[in-house]
Amino acid sequence: MRWLLSAGGRRDAAVVGSGFEPGDRRMHRWASILTNFFPVWVLLAGGVALVRPDWFTWFSGPWIPWGLGVIMLGMGLTLRVEDFRAVARMPWAVAVGLVGQYLIMPLLGWTLARALRLETPWAVGLILVSCCPGGTASNVVTFLAGANLPLSVVMTMGSTFAAVVLTPALTAWLAGHYVPVDAWGLSRSTLVIVMMPLLAGLALRHGAPRLVRAVLPAAPLVSVVVITLICASIIGNSAEALLRSAGPLLAAVTLLHAGGFALGYGFARLCRLGHREARTVSIEVGMQNSGLGAALAREHFAAMPAAALPCALSATVHSVLGSILAGYWRWRPVCVGLAQDLTTGNRIGEVSGVRASKRPGRG
Repeated sequence: MRWLLSAGGRRDAAVVGSGFEPGDRRMHRWASILTNFFPVWVLLAGGVALVRPDWFTWFSGPWIPWGLGVIMLGMGLTLRVEDFRAVARMPWAVAVGLVGQYLIMPLLGWTLARALRLETPWAVGLILVSCCPGGTASNVVTFLAGANLPLSVVMTMGSTFAAVVLTPALTAWLAGHYVPVDAWGLSRSTLVIVMMPLLAGLALRHGAPRLVRAVLPAAPLVSVVVITLICASIIGNSAEALLRSAGPLLAAVTLLHAGGFALGYGFARLCRLGHREARTVSIEVGMQNSGLGAALAREHFAAMPAAALPCALSATVHSVLGSILAGYWRWRPVCVGLAQDLTTGNRIGEVSGVRASKRPGRG
């Protein structure tokens, strides 16, 4: 998660202080720049896959779960014991984010699938991706938006661990109207694809720190390449169907994420979180782990290849919408007055260089 944020300065400072040579730092900076263009690569690859699907369809079958495992391993490499302790320092904000993640998005996905009368494979795929945990790209968007980064990291971690139980249970409940859903099978797959690589990365972080320091600068770019290949492969495999009737599905996916951003913010404010924390919850709720959805759709709904298509479109749509939202919020920095910093418990009176005593907070 934190490795996605290197272009912002904190990670650069850590790299400078960790013994990297100037050439290594330059390579790390370029990798960071390429990583932060993640929405562009997904959008470009998806467009090319519509025209030349054979360029990407080779990345299918076992490549998809293995690729997602690599991404989860990279996330695990960034985890520290302090991340788990952070939950105790901001329990209410974390709880609001997790409830929003697994309440707003699944119900919104089911509602849109019914309201727009999507075809069964697309409806199942939309519900599946709406039941997935928050995606790691949300940490980048949170950072760029000037929201609460530590809270974002903790919420992504929490929703990912909770996915082993909640993603299969919610999918079985909401998508069971369309097709039989093997909840136990989904749970086993989530455990293998998410939890095992995540815990392996955590173990490596503490057991082989030198190895982790060596590979960590390349981890974000590798993850971007993998998720781009996953999305382009799925779009390529369903290119004909997508070109024939993409309108309703694209509308459903766009409304899902736009609604997640808006309702996530509103829900956080109703729960009396500050503007900065509400922005963080909005981003976490609105951005899903689309790669996990694609892997689960490929494995458990193999008879409906198009079920993975909403997941592939989701990765593109939430990245583009999230980037636009981050730019808007960065342009309108938060001033929270004498609010409480949820990460330290201290009272703060100035955020983003704006004095709280002079200007009211803005959402």
